[in-house]
Amino acid sequence: MTANTSMAGRVAGVRESLVRIHLGDATARRNEVAYVHVAGERLQGEVLRVRSGFADLQLFEDSRGVRVGDPVELTGELLSATLGPGLLGRVFDGLQNPLVDLHRQHGAFLLRGNRVPAVDSALRWPFAPACRQGALVQAGDLLGHVQEGPVNHPIVARFDMAGAAVVDWIADGMVDGGAPIAVLRRPDGAALAVDLHQRWPIRRPLAESLVRAGRCERLFPQHPLTTGIRLIDSFFPIARGGTACIPGPFGAGKTVLLNLIARYAEADVVVIVACGERAGEVTETLRTFPELTDPRTGRSLMERTVIVCNTSAMPVSARESSIHLGATIGEYYRQLGLQVLLLADSTSRWAQALRETSGFMEEIPGDEGFPAYLDSSIKALYERGGEVRTAGGATGSLTMIGTVSPAGGNLEEPVTQATLGTVKCFLGLSSERAYRRAYPAIDPLISWSRYPAQLDAWFEAAHGAGWSSRIRRLMDCVRAGDRVRQLVQVTGEEGITLADYILLLEADLIDTVFLQQNAMDPVDASTPPARQQAMIALLLAVIDKPWRFDSRDAARAMFLDVASLWRNLNASADGSADYLHYMEALREIVMEPADNCSTDAAPNLQTSFGDHLS
Repeated sequence: MTANTSMAGRVAGVRESLVRIHLGDATARRNEVAYVHVAGERLQGEVLRVRSGFADLQLFEDSRGVRVGDPVELTGELLSATLGPGLLGRVFDGLQNPLVDLHRQHGAFLLRGNRVPAVDSALRWPFAPACRQGALVQAGDLLGHVQEGPVNHPIVARFDMAGAAVVDWIADGMVDGGAPIAVLRRPDGAALAVDLHQRWPIRRPLAESLVRAGRCERLFPQHPLTTGIRLIDSFFPIARGGTACIPGPFGAGKTVLLNLIARYAEADVVVIVACGERAGEVTETLRTFPELTDPRTGRSLMERTVIVCNTSAMPVSARESSIHLGATIGEYYRQLGLQVLLLADSTSRWAQALRETSGFMEEIPGDEGFPAYLDSSIKALYERGGEVRTAGGATGSLTMIGTVSPAGGNLEEPVTQATLGTVKCFLGLSSERAYRRAYPAIDPLISWSRYPAQLDAWFEAAHGAGWSSRIRRLMDCVRAGDRVRQLVQVTGEEGITLADYILLLEADLIDTVFLQQNAMDPVDASTPPARQQAMIALLLAVIDKPWRFDSRDAARAMFLDVASLWRNLNASADGSADYLHYMEALREIVMEPADNCSTDAAPNLQTSFGDHLS
């Protein structure tokens, strides 16, 4: 695309970050990048609306000093991201300026109008070709590889390349970041130089264009994303390439939960978008992530992570673009055949940016002042996730998990409701569980997932027949225990039967030893699927045993002993002497004959311990 860099417009009005420009004889289009020239500074903006010879331009920087008549430069280019090796381990703002480089060049206080290339073109990369001279390639076809940290990074033909081309020349060995790695010859004889990087508009879904061109195929997700969080993996699974939201009030542990998912989830690349969060929370993320050890490589987790951050103190307009930038980066790595996890914290701040911009443009407001297109915008964002088969036959996925921060924990507000109508997994955080230090504070009584039926074949093959019924059995026990707890709050323990009291103890045991995890314990922080399967078999054996107790005190003492042994088991590494010791102790309790009195106190449960462990 040829850029139009002439001073084609003039400022006709300014309102906060929204600048109206008079186009004159020039033309502009939506999402085009433009620059307002103010006293030698070039302030970047994006065209939001064009009508009747005027265009509304959203500035990404402070608009102080912009006056009527100031010249406006229209570039003819859409707001785009640079894609290629060199993104991993970097921290960007919403316009893909690397913040570390900005700090190095300009200090802690960033001056407006300053921009830095997203990747360092001076870096050299070891390029290994995957095709030969004379090969025929199309958009997305593999040209070679470079090693980027722990990721063997495929280099592919440009995604916007039309038709086929012949490889006229291809490099082999060390190449500069800005130098060509191949020259392709089109059927008309025109030469196309290809380097390690390419540009793509951040608001245009990458897979959509390739599917339309027949260069990739959308797949129906059939594998779960293993996170290591027992409550998620077993009770409310997320499909690889699926969507989920985590709404919750302040202080419910969203940040810690996201860090655990980013660290232990089975993903090749993690993209974190800190959108509009408080500067202190973003700083904590930037400080802790380089210090976290990647359990897959034993090195820093940042080596396979990209962070896009726009704090609440940064311009609203740049905050709105940050999520689209993160989605574009995630789509790029997915198109290379990698498993990508995108964590957006939080989409509520992004929606607030939409509301503020819509207000500046004097659009008709919807519920609570949000734009009428809020629902479609949220759907369009999450639809960028999914699983695809690339042109080379590899399978890549982009799993999108967004947090929602409803004011006062009100889940009926528009952003939460629009998100719940879009995603297929809802992990609701509870302030009551957080107050009890029951972490992760995901409330199993309000959370849900639509993926179990979709993933049932995988679970049956991996965990044996009847997996879904075993999970339902545990959930039924948790719900029944909650009903008994509500009754106890009214009548006290004396107002319920011994059988109901045992049911309450069983539900508490499931919550304490399985649903809760200690994020600070190196073993309990993440539980692999095989260990979760063994824990569920043992749990079912405990709650299905026909307990016989003489009194509530005897029942309480027994379940306290079981919970104590189980906590020690959760902190013991697989195969260790402690693990074998505590596992054997729990098995002895379960296998011990229930020879106490009061047989009428036993719940009507029939399944045997041997059946669960078979």
